[in-house]
Amino acid sequence: MARTKVIIMGAAGRDFHNFNTFFRNNELYEVVAFTATQIPNIDGRKYPPELAGKLYPKGIDIYPESELTGLIQKFTVDEVVFSYSDVPYNYVMSRSALANAAGADFKVLGPRHTMLKSSKPIIAVCAVRTGSGKSQSTRKVVQLLREAGKKVVAVRHPMPYGNLVAQRVQRFARLEDLDKHDCTIEEREEYEPHIVSGNVIYAGVDYEAILREAEKEADVIVWDGGNNDLPFYRPDLHITVLDPHRPGDEVSYYPGEANLRMADVLLINKIDTAYPEDINAVRDSIYTLNPDAVVIEAASPIFVEDYQLIKGKRVLAVEDGPTLTHGEMAYGAAIVAAEKFGAAEIIDPRPFTVGAITETFRKYPEIGTLLPAMGYGDKQIRDLEATINKTDCDVVIIGTPIDLRKLVKLNKPAVRVRYELQEIGKPDLSDALKKFF
Repeated sequence: MARTKVIIMGAAGRDFHNFNTFFRNNELYEVVAFTATQIPNIDGRKYPPELAGKLYPKGIDIYPESELTGLIQKFTVDEVVFSYSDVPYNYVMSRSALANAAGADFKVLGPRHTMLKSSKPIIAVCAVRTGSGKSQSTRKVVQLLREAGKKVVAVRHPMPYGNLVAQRVQRFARLEDLDKHDCTIEEREEYEPHIVSGNVIYAGVDYEAILREAEKEADVIVWDGGNNDLPFYRPDLHITVLDPHRPGDEVSYYPGEANLRMADVLLINKIDTAYPEDINAVRDSIYTLNPDAVVIEAASPIFVEDYQLIKGKRVLAVEDGPTLTHGEMAYGAAIVAAEKFGAAEIIDPRPFTVGAITETFRKYPEIGTLLPAMGYGDKQIRDLEATINKTDCDVVIIGTPIDLRKLVKLNKPAVRVRYELQEIGKPDLSDALKKFF
């Protein structure tokens, strides 16, 4: 019987996981290609034979998503499997129309075929959108478990932008491990805060192999989600973070609504800076779609070193890259700090951009007057450095989860914004975690 020919649409994360868990050793299917979008420099590579398995001795080519129609026709593709996250529903169905018009079926894989079962308890922290506050929520969960005497290991949603074979299983316990694994800015933003807090965190490409390694040293494993994607591991407790700064997105972005519906605990973050009517809109979504979930409310207060440097100054606001790009946030921690501490003006970086940063603004024009801390490779980091140094401002406000000054040399004063989760009232995360204590 002829194998069903498949193209997997992705962004170097969920796509590889779907392949590994469902397609890799499945003789009923032949994955003829991956397509890539969202992340720079992913297309044009190959999913290597060392990871692809015995059915794919030459590996699998990765093409730009823009070539999808031609690839369906070239390979006589039967199914297109959509495998990336944090996109509006009309975007997903537009891709479905494209695949259908070219003659292929369109499929989205669910938890039964893609969630791995662990021998240890799993707590998953996910979200309805990129930039909702998963990272600080995950760190708080790990902190509470460690205070209760548990050995905890965090496993982060994939960001494999380098050598995929070398990144099959990655373990981070020291800051030196970031250099060892040649981490991008985005990876450092996720891993470094865990390391500084004394946590061990795993990531990579093959999440079953990662799980088996993590199980060796953990009483409890915490899944640290990416974007608004579903967990790769079947959770014993599913926590989903909601963002009242983007009310309505929790029911209109893929697959964030699934996280909302599946969650045992729903954490409404940022209530200290959101409008009351927007908080209520998010509550209404909860009561409509998942009224049995435990609801926790929290803030993400900012802490700014040398805050006095901001007052009356012309500032450049540097924000977390993915939060501004596919997260579509109109502002972040740097803007909050600028407004709180009396900046005179937010300087528009667009006249000063170079190279890859110019391209980022061309692809995501809605970013506006903020500077996304893009750094998926050394060239992009250097372009970011050049852009900051060219920008005509008095002070740089760094609103990213890590201190960029460790990676780029700045020619002007800079202050860093930090933020941590602060639960408000009861119930709180301690209540939600009692059975794990």
